[in-house]
Amino acid sequence: MPFSTFVILVTIILGFAVILYFLNRRFQKLEERDEKDEAFKLIKEWMKQAVEQTDRTRREMQDRLDKTGKNINERLDNAAKVINRVNKELGEIGEIGRQMKDLQDFLRSPKLRGNIGEQVLADLLKQHLSHEQFSLQYSFPNGTIVDAAIKTDRGVIPVDAKFPMENFKRMMAAGDEADEQRFRRDFINDVRKHIRDISKKYIQPAEGTLDFALMYIPSEAVAYEVTVHTPELSDYANENRVVVVSPNQFNYYLRVILLGMEGKKVEEKARFIMNSLRAIQKDTQEFGENFRVLMKHITNAKTKADEVSVDFNRLSGKIDSVQQVSGESASSSLPLMDS
Repeated sequence: MPFSTFVILVTIILGFAVILYFLNRRFQKLEERDEKDEAFKLIKEWMKQAVEQTDRTRREMQDRLDKTGKNINERLDNAAKVINRVNKELGEIGEIGRQMKDLQDFLRSPKLRGNIGEQVLADLLKQHLSHEQFSLQYSFPNGTIVDAAIKTDRGVIPVDAKFPMENFKRMMAAGDEADEQRFRRDFINDVRKHIRDISKKYIQPAEGTLDFALMYIPSEAVAYEVTVHTPELSDYANENRVVVVSPNQFNYYLRVILLGMEGKKVEEKARFIMNSLRAIQKDTQEFGENFRVLMKHITNAKTKADEVSVDFNRLSGKIDSVQQVSGESASSSLPLMDS
């Protein structure tokens, strides 16, 4: 219940109390008059009823006031609990804020920021590639060392982590446009220097690298500022064959590279299968030729067998004929012997 309603209820109860007080005083005065006066009797009766009604109303209002007070107390207790919980959470948020400040102070050192960037870079590479597909702290034959190198069948892709944070933070925290433009120029100069160094030191086709390198920026906000909000830096990076990538962009690059490597494996397997099929085809042709020779020999043998069978049947026929003639001759000579 709102506080204003509570005040109104209290005021009404106090008003009823004042009315009851005056009615009681009036009732006492009327009792002192002649009891036989009928008019006064009616007035006294009415006043008694009014007093009773006022008392009932007062009690009802008192009950409502008690309930309202109870509800208000309960709500105040709940509000106190909520406030305590909010204060506790605010304290936790304040502790997180202090920890974030400590982390920011810790990251003020460029060397520490660089180490963290290299560690995040290494974790991303380990998540997507096998140990044979990349190297950390890759050393060129001339002694130059790059943070990481991705090994492909066409050459090495150098990856160098850079964290141009100081002037970026000053630019974001600048209080007026003049300071912002001054810090922006310093930030652009920092990034241009990093791009030049990567292009000059790590793009070495003669040493087995591809014709480009990756500049990994471990902060999405800084990388977004370089690639989107500062077109001249993107153009300068393209001129120097350096690809600027944020953690998310680098993640996509690694997936594309991994797909290319998998495609290479598939191509090699397909080439092996095609060579095997060609060998099988050659063996099949040789087998077919040998089979045709065998079938020719079998056909010739069958032909000879048929000829032999015909000759045998002819010979057998002649033998049967001879045997028949011999039998007839023997039969014709028997009567002569009887006479």
